[in-house]
Amino acid sequence: MPGTRTFDLDLLRCFVTIAETGSFTRAGDRLGRTQSTVSLQIKRLEDQIGRAVFARSPRSMALTPEGERLLGPARQMLRLNDAALAELFEPDMVGRVRLGVPEDFATAHLPAVLAAFAKAHPLVELEVTCDLTLNLQAAFHAGQFDLVLVKREPSAALEGVRVWREPLVWVARDGSAAAGAGSVPLVMSPEPCVYRKRAIDALEAMGRKWRVAYTSTSLAGARSAVNAGLGITVLPREMVPAYLTAITSDHDLPPLYDTEIALIEAPGLSDTAHRLAQHIVAALERGE
Repeated sequence: MPGTRTFDLDLLRCFVTIAETGSFTRAGDRLGRTQSTVSLQIKRLEDQIGRAVFARSPRSMALTPEGERLLGPARQMLRLNDAALAELFEPDMVGRVRLGVPEDFATAHLPAVLAAFAKAHPLVELEVTCDLTLNLQAAFHAGQFDLVLVKREPSAALEGVRVWREPLVWVARDGSAAAGAGSVPLVMSPEPCVYRKRAIDALEAMGRKWRVAYTSTSLAGARSAVNAGLGITVLPREMVPAYLTAITSDHDLPPLYDTEIALIEAPGLSDTAHRLAQHIVAALERGE
């Protein structure tokens, strides 16, 4: 009978890991299992529920509609399981975790998330570094971080777990800042910068001339330059301060598409770092 069925959490963990990594091979690497073992576990899960969770072809893999419906509840069950185990067996978790974060995301969304983790695990040392996404990725692959949060294109088939979606907007001192300008003055971070590339690509795609009027390595510096009327910039919609204005394509500016924030874990991650990764994913999914 349906009421007597019980999910196997190991099978659900395998399923969620494949969905997050986009690959049976990468999921096996993260779980410490062979690809054949991972495939067998998914077959067991599909036999258990009587439905396919992945649609596979020689060149692609995607969640089925049933897999999409299962993913959210599966994550919730795993989080409850892991939280209960942590409460029982990891009250005195210790160690150092090196986390790399884009500055704007760290400023807007992470302080409360990290504060909650620090309160629950006061013996853990958090080392947080803010930088541009491409610099964070390079440092991560050089072994300098345990975890990184990076900006990426929503359609990019890259490593990591999506934890946030960011609608982007043009931002200026007032709505007339770009109107009638022969060359759009941009206030940007130095290269490499995801938002800088996004702005330039969008302007060039519509044939609009542009120039970099001001370069700042800090979010505060860029906001100040825009407020002084030196140019316009690109920010996540939620990060537009009250003293600046989000302007639209009605002002001869192209639309900007969303970006994503993804969390990437280093191979051989410590239990402490993995617990922080779980905490970040869970908190951001709840919109904290």
